[in-house]
Amino acid sequence: MMPIDSTKKVLEIAKQERVRFLRLQFTDILGSIKNVEIPEHQFEHALDGNVVFDGSAIGGFFRLEESDMILWPDPSTFRVFPWEDRRGKVARMICDVRLPDGSPFPGCPRTALKQVVKQAEDEGFKLMVGTEVEFFLFLRGADGKATSITHDAGGYFDLAPNDRGEEARRDMVSAMERVGFRVEGAHHEVAPGQHEIDFKPVDAVEAGDNIITCRFLVRKIAMDNELHATFMPKPFFGQNGSGLHFYQALFKDGVNVFFDPKRQYELSTIGLNYIAGVLEHARGMVVITNPLVNSYKRLTPDFEAPTHVAWSEVNRNPLIRLTNRRGEGTFCEYRLPDPTCNPYLSLAAVLASGMEGVRKKLNPGPPVNKDIFKMSQRERSRLRVDVLPNDLSEAIRAFQKDKFLQNALGSRISNHIIQAKRSEWEEYIGQVHPWELDRYLGSY
Repeated sequence: MMPIDSTKKVLEIAKQERVRFLRLQFTDILGSIKNVEIPEHQFEHALDGNVVFDGSAIGGFFRLEESDMILWPDPSTFRVFPWEDRRGKVARMICDVRLPDGSPFPGCPRTALKQVVKQAEDEGFKLMVGTEVEFFLFLRGADGKATSITHDAGGYFDLAPNDRGEEARRDMVSAMERVGFRVEGAHHEVAPGQHEIDFKPVDAVEAGDNIITCRFLVRKIAMDNELHATFMPKPFFGQNGSGLHFYQALFKDGVNVFFDPKRQYELSTIGLNYIAGVLEHARGMVVITNPLVNSYKRLTPDFEAPTHVAWSEVNRNPLIRLTNRRGEGTFCEYRLPDPTCNPYLSLAAVLASGMEGVRKKLNPGPPVNKDIFKMSQRERSRLRVDVLPNDLSEAIRAFQKDKFLQNALGSRISNHIIQAKRSEWEEYIGQVHPWELDRYLGSY
């Protein structure tokens, strides 16, 4: 797909494709997709940044007395959705949120990421990110509502007839490629009803855009196939949960600077520094990368999700894994996030942390290539292997202590996350759950 670099080009393509409606899309601080839809006679008006919306209606955006905000469309994100009905074609553009005077709004997650990206670029570095997005597909009942019944009994890399989601997944990949995604592959994951779609590396902002769009397309196409898609991290007890893995590398003048054939592990000093920075702030960023009460039920032993702060070359228990490829394929995989996170803020937190490691020349220590779960506490302490927060409450406290991350994301975003997540936790712990009734009702 040729790059779209101007509003004029957007208008030309919209006319050629007979686009009837344009969705101006943005995300709130917690990562929910929002949009304002406009008809074709308003396209030019909207592309000039003239669409004003009430920011007080969006959580974490503005107080009532200062609510007017502007949607500033990014021409490079113009995409025509690959379907059409009697109402006509629909396209979307991803927007940055700005203040009425045109200046950046400090509560816009995409803007927060762009600021961190610019800081890295000012130092000569560009972050490239490949992603693996996992999700579950469930059947819908006769009333059209989602059930908790999976569509298959398949396992890792299984094919039809076990994998009844194969056709739906193929439709998803086809739709994503038609809107410009660089899909690397797709397959059934470990748990029944679980799937994964992988994307080739792109720059950090585009990676965030792609994840947001992927979530929308997956759920829409699942519905078209009479299925329900969920990115809930852990729908089932005793089964693997869904992650969102970031494959990262810094590039300078088009060259992957993580690769150094002369050093141990063929990993450059910059690569080690970057990994060390991410490990340094891993506990603080968990509330960003794993934002739900349910997220922490995925981060448990024996289900291929990280529980400790460590890096490795050869196993998948630690937080960061160095990929097997070298040269331009030297990437580190960050295995912590889940697909309910705000990808812009998660990528901003990871990149800011990694770049701090580069600036301070931090050392991550040796890789932990043994099974962490079989190590003694003394051995973990010797290797400086810390444990990740066990629940959302602990994650909030870790973020509150990490002033560096709060500064990187800005006070408006940080304060809203703390307030919103604390409220969510307090609501959760006040509930009486079925497990408690089963365990205690007849015994006490």
